[in-house]
Amino acid sequence: MKIIIAGAGAVGTHLAKLLSGERQDIILMDENEERLARMDSNFDLMTVCASPTSISALKDAGVSGTDLFIGVMPEESRNMTACMLATNLGAKKTVARIDNYEYLLPKNKDFFSKLGVDSLIYPEMLAAKEIVDALKMSWIRQWWEFAGGALVLIGTKMRNTAEILDVPLKDLGSRDDPYHIVAIKRGNYTIIPRGDDVVKENDIVYFTTTKKHIPYIRKISGKESYADVRTVIIMGGSRIAIRASQYIPDYMQVKIIESDLNRCHRLTELVDDRIMIIHGDGRDMSLLMEEGIRKTEAFVALTGNSETNILACLAAKRMGVTKTIAEVENIDYIHMAESLDIGTVINKKKIAASHIYQMMLDADVANVKCLTFSDSDVAEFVVKEGSKITKKPIKEMGLPKGITIGGMIRKGEGMLVNGNTQIEAGDHVMVFCLGDMIKKAETFFN
Repeated sequence: MKIIIAGAGAVGTHLAKLLSGERQDIILMDENEERLARMDSNFDLMTVCASPTSISALKDAGVSGTDLFIGVMPEESRNMTACMLATNLGAKKTVARIDNYEYLLPKNKDFFSKLGVDSLIYPEMLAAKEIVDALKMSWIRQWWEFAGGALVLIGTKMRNTAEILDVPLKDLGSRDDPYHIVAIKRGNYTIIPRGDDVVKENDIVYFTTTKKHIPYIRKISGKESYADVRTVIIMGGSRIAIRASQYIPDYMQVKIIESDLNRCHRLTELVDDRIMIIHGDGRDMSLLMEEGIRKTEAFVALTGNSETNILACLAAKRMGVTKTIAEVENIDYIHMAESLDIGTVINKKKIAASHIYQMMLDADVANVKCLTFSDSDVAEFVVKEGSKITKKPIKEMGLPKGITIGGMIRKGEGMLVNGNTQIEAGDHVMVFCLGDMIKKAETFFN
């Protein structure tokens, strides 16, 4: 597949690195030579120093034979323009990064498609939704819904209060247990467990289950004592903060602390009256004490500095906050944040890359999520008539090591699976893939 990525910023370079390991024909295009020079020569891709909104430059880059054109420049208007030009010059499919929620409304989809923009992605909105999902349940690290919530994936860290520690998985219960452990993150490694594996203290365990059994997962994880989130302090009045405050349920009280006075004035115009805007430095302990940090259940750090966000969350934890969320845009800092027990980590690059990656798959994929802490992806495959996965029960499929099926949705109902399960056409199947195994998993669903 030939792919042109327009924009060598944070999202573009991360996406280029991700895709270059899959033997795709990748061209990274940007008019800033310095940004292009930062790409390591070890990555298998070509760089083009030219404007992605130049017709002659696009022709020279071979846009006419491109399977996917991705506009991820900082400016929304340039991404839209580049995609329109690319489509009219022969690109088969285009996707543009945007900053305007109105563009995502269903009624506008055909409008943009006719202009030459097939898909739109708004990373800040996606990040905001992940933050709100994490706030709704104080005891989880990651949460993902399949098919509108018929099946859920929960990632939570095991403390010494967990009931399932140090017991071989095969001895934990019967096949009627309402959950499936699809992966265990231990230190820097992620494993797909088998019957003899055990869950240890400080592991991050990924469960699949149905919504009605979430309280049971909470119980066996030893998290029943965790207080539900009612009060939230957000440090940093970024676009993600604005979007998150709009999605946060009404029963939560929210305060946004922003150091820039002009930005504070702007925030008062952009958010609901129920959101309190405070001018000050979110790192100021005395200010946090005044604002009731010790009685706050959740602290969210969304400044533009990863180190500041990590340190602020550590300080909040020491002051008794049970749920902390940090935006960590520096990929190298993610594992450090996890080792410091920050809680939930949000990374726009990985979130955006997951959604764009989905467009590259040949199989019918409803959604793809890159798990922040582990080198793995979760995909929701829609099973096609006659596909390989429908030919035999799961235990006879010979799924490669590094791939496991966590559950499926049939006629709107979430179901767990075992080796005897026979998957049928039309099922939505949740597949957990380590590393770059998602392309191998795809072959079972084509």
